[in-house]
Amino acid sequence: MPLAPTPQAPSDAPDISPSTDPADPADPADPTDPIGPAASHTALPDRGARRNPYARLFTVPGALAFTVGNLIARLPMGMFSVSAVTMIAGSRGSYALAGAVTATGLAATALVAPWTARLVDRHGQARVAVPATAFAVLGSLSLLLCVRYGAPDWTLFASYAATATVPNTGGMSRARWAHLLKGDTRALHTANSFEQAADELCFMLGPVLAAFLCGALFPEAGTLVAAALLLTGVLLFAAQRTTEPPPHGRTDPASKTGSPLRARGMPALLVVFLATGAVFGAMEVVTLAYADERGHKTAAGVVLALQAAGSCAAGLVFGAVRPRGPLHRRRLLCAAAMAALMCLPLLAAAATGSLVVLAGALLCAGMATAPTMVTAMTLVQKLTPEGRTNEGMTLAVTGLLGGIACGAAASGWTVEHLGATTGYAVPVAAACCALLLTLLGGDPAKGAVSTGRA
Repeated sequence: MPLAPTPQAPSDAPDISPSTDPADPADPADPTDPIGPAASHTALPDRGARRNPYARLFTVPGALAFTVGNLIARLPMGMFSVSAVTMIAGSRGSYALAGAVTATGLAATALVAPWTARLVDRHGQARVAVPATAFAVLGSLSLLLCVRYGAPDWTLFASYAATATVPNTGGMSRARWAHLLKGDTRALHTANSFEQAADELCFMLGPVLAAFLCGALFPEAGTLVAAALLLTGVLLFAAQRTTEPPPHGRTDPASKTGSPLRARGMPALLVVFLATGAVFGAMEVVTLAYADERGHKTAAGVVLALQAAGSCAAGLVFGAVRPRGPLHRRRLLCAAAMAALMCLPLLAAAATGSLVVLAGALLCAGMATAPTMVTAMTLVQKLTPEGRTNEGMTLAVTGLLGGIACGAAASGWTVEHLGATTGYAVPVAAACCALLLTLLGGDPAKGAVSTGRA
């Protein structure tokens, strides 16, 4: 979603002391809470919390403003790849070239994103995110012009690789919540759930919007609109300076605040993110192939959207429920639920061969992914050293991207050699791998040095 000591909330902010209900296992003052005791920073009033914890969440001054900007900036993340594939394949007549270009962009993002996030932590969100976004937008526009005017193929790779500087807008938003809700575990749980639901919503609507724009207007329309939305959203988000976490400057090499990769438990957690990403990448490729086998290729987007819709709904419900028990136990339960529910699409495809039944199975299967991601991201916030929140979040996203690429490759091979129905065994295997890694990794937070954050 590592912060230095932060100033108290303004005097005109609502009463924001955290709950001290002894029956609440997620209470910040409870020493058994895996998040650990933390100094109160910005908690939320309990009035009406049971009725609508999300309305309670947005009583924080400035929260609604930065969320609107971030959602506008996040929507294009689900548009760029679909728009690029449609634009390149339509102009050059080669899906292989289009796939290679987008894969190059993904690899470049995995390499560059953590460095961009480190700069954000060091110098501030607004100071780094705006120029980084502008450079990425120029890369998108360069790709558009190169495709439009028939430039050599290598220019497509170079242009799309330049988009790797785009900042992790979801991570920056989570970092703001961690800054504002420091000391209020329940509210941070709700905020992380909201952010995961927002991710699912944007990646559900983004491809649909991109496909519509490229088909209804012209092939470059998706990329053009996505670039405009990204720049507008980041500018609006960066303008909300009152909620921005303070920059931390260059880390002292002699201090204990090192790279998140060196934090206790973080490498093992990133491997779990890799396996979880493989679930997403495999499911997308196999569903596209399954629908194509049955002559309903155009329906694949709707079927995949149902999976995202199930995850989005589950994320919102999960955020409205008071977190119970240790964080590690919740992670195990969520990972087990994901492994179990991922069997449903395989059973539906093998037993019925019906795309309608498969759609229902994907809707149910998607309900386990958001809670799994919420608990994992909460643990990332716990393990990330002070002052490195954006970098820690971005490393998690990088792990997911790597897993998506691996899952897509493995499922593609399986579909080609064994058929689309058998391909649904790949996300099942990936989910079981994530569960096994979670079990073997134990509780990463146990024994870790508290960062003083919720």
